[in-house]
Amino acid sequence: MPQDPIPDDLSTPDALLAALLDLRQAVYEEGQQTFATWRNRIQRQRFLPGALNLAYYLALRRRDLRPLQAALVPWGLSSLGRLENRVMPNLDAVLATLGNLCQSPPANLPPRPRLSLFARGERLLSDSSRAIFGPEPSERRVRIMVTMPSEAADDYDLVRDLLVRGMDCIRINCAHDTPDEWAHMIAHLRRAEAETGRTCKVAMDLGGPKVRTETIFTPLDGRLRVGDKLLIVPGEPRYSTEYPFQASCTLQEVFQQVKPGQRVFIDDGKLGAVIESVEEAGLALRITAARTQGERLKPYKGLNFPDTDLQIPALTAKDIADLDFIAANADIVNYSFVQEAADVVELQDALAARAPAGKQVAIVLKVETQRAIHNLPELIVTAGGRNPMAVMIARGDLAVEIGYQRMAEMQEQILWLCEAAHVPVIWATQVLEQLVKKGRPSRAEMSDAALAERAECVMLNKGTYIRDAVTILDDVLRRMADHQLKKTARLRALRSWASDE
Repeated sequence: MPQDPIPDDLSTPDALLAALLDLRQAVYEEGQQTFATWRNRIQRQRFLPGALNLAYYLALRRRDLRPLQAALVPWGLSSLGRLENRVMPNLDAVLATLGNLCQSPPANLPPRPRLSLFARGERLLSDSSRAIFGPEPSERRVRIMVTMPSEAADDYDLVRDLLVRGMDCIRINCAHDTPDEWAHMIAHLRRAEAETGRTCKVAMDLGGPKVRTETIFTPLDGRLRVGDKLLIVPGEPRYSTEYPFQASCTLQEVFQQVKPGQRVFIDDGKLGAVIESVEEAGLALRITAARTQGERLKPYKGLNFPDTDLQIPALTAKDIADLDFIAANADIVNYSFVQEAADVVELQDALAARAPAGKQVAIVLKVETQRAIHNLPELIVTAGGRNPMAVMIARGDLAVEIGYQRMAEMQEQILWLCEAAHVPVIWATQVLEQLVKKGRPSRAEMSDAALAERAECVMLNKGTYIRDAVTILDDVLRRMADHQLKKTARLRALRSWASDE
């Protein structure tokens, strides 16, 4: 869609007003056109304001607004930097004030928006978060989701302790354990809720079509170094002098879709490689990234193909079987490897066929791939049109897929897009990881945990010190709630430098 350039000369209020009026008209028209293409997919009336605002936001952000932002600041007007959840009211408010400054006839301007419109987006996002994650905890806005270890099926005290310390949602990964063990975890939670008076939601992760190493064949040293060869095979590895390092792959579809020259990352990027050839025996890789001392090749580690547009069904046969349990017992289903709108529809139909009458399971879209990022607006509209929904920034796989240097940038953009749609976000992967695993946090991960105030929920993985991690995260989020609300700094009085007088 063509974009109208913002004029270079914005030094006068009249020029600024004219540019803003043109921008507002273009955003309105383009937003309406986009919304019209979405409308027939939206059955939930509550989602309509978010979808319309998202359409306006996408139209606005197709343009480079930086010259306009800089021109607005000297006149004491909003620089449009925090309008995600209220695009048109924010633009109209600036126009109304600038029009008064220019003494422009009111007939030439949109009416000044009602004050209630400025709080509506925040209220709708809060309502969505409450519908998915339950009521807000005392003194903090952001919920805490905790991944259950296998021992939670037998250890009631662990589940109760996590709930008392601040857990708002348990996460059960269907890639591990069995329905019997999942049922025990949930039973422990319900008992703890009854004893403590606290409420907690149940989220369950579909395993999805994860591409992983399986059987490993390595020399005695077992370490791959830069320049080494690795053969990924569709069957069982066999001894070969040309390829002493071999690994089988869990997903056969990969072998028909990759091409020479494409990159492969193994074990969350610990090993980087490039495909040199696609042979009958398998994929011949050359290692391009590893530590000097080398990296051990291990079974059941993730394989990422960031340059390959893998066409793989998002729901596996196991996922469909697991949905019988999920639909009956969970409040939320976390959807792994979702990439396009058709994937969402498939899950929605499967849930609708299984859920008890009157129950609607919330859907969390796990953004893990470049295709998911590209299709995110369509994914949001499709999911939100029928189900309560949220988005999880799955930073582990996503960082490998897009490159670590782009992770912070993309994380921000996902947060903005979701806020525009009034959709909650889950901040996930390696949050307080060192604390959870080793009992002592790094300084960097404490800062990362504080940034989770930008989301509506933060997820912790399992580990020996998970109890301490929940306690510390609860404290961090309570403190940050006084200072930050999404992108907006909250100017609570600073007491660190207060006078003793």
